[in-house]
Amino acid sequence: MKRLLVTLLFCTSAHGLMAHPHVFVDTGLAFHFDPDGRLTKVEVTWAYDEFYSLLVTEDMELDADFDGKLTEAEQAALTGFDMQWIEGFNGDLEITQGAAPLRLSGPENYTATLKEGRVITTHFRSIEGASAAGPAFEVKPYDRTYYTAYDVTLPVTIEGTENCRSRVRMPDLNKGLMAVREELAALDADSDPDDAGLPNIGADLASTVIVTCGAS
Repeated sequence: MKRLLVTLLFCTSAHGLMAHPHVFVDTGLAFHFDPDGRLTKVEVTWAYDEFYSLLVTEDMELDADFDGKLTEAEQAALTGFDMQWIEGFNGDLEITQGAAPLRLSGPENYTATLKEGRVITTHFRSIEGASAAGPAFEVKPYDRTYYTAYDVTLPVTIEGTENCRSRVRMPDLNKGLMAVREELAALDADSDPDDAGLPNIGADLASTVIVTCGAS
């Protein structure tokens, strides 16, 4: 329903084709804490939508017999296809503790598979600067241009501690979509939202995972 609402609303805008998502990704997160209670790693799972998965496998000439299964060689070829990040790319993930953004490494120990017609990948990212006694973490997976829409629909888990809990704060879609429409409407027909320096469009529409530890 969320995807349908987003698509319909943006199609009513003159700038809709520049703003509505083209790739949909179901997202899961596993937070790993060390024995001292510090958040040190996050494992990210991306399950791509069926259409984009088909484009990927066809472009890479995988699963030629269309049986939905990859050979060992095809599995190796697929692994890492989405991990070739350009310099400065944040991996479509932001983690803050209080008001302070935490530094994340590039992707580590990544995997990829094809399951029931969907490409599913995982990767780890090391986290620097987290405090064991600090305020709650806010974790937001999103693409600032909203070309890719990340929905936190897969499990969110916590490893290494029993002192923390998580919850998902859903975006206010009506408020977020209207804000985006107003920003786009202010542009002329030849303007690109990204070039015009608009605020992060994706941030207005992103879910936020909140991880609270102890009394924070």
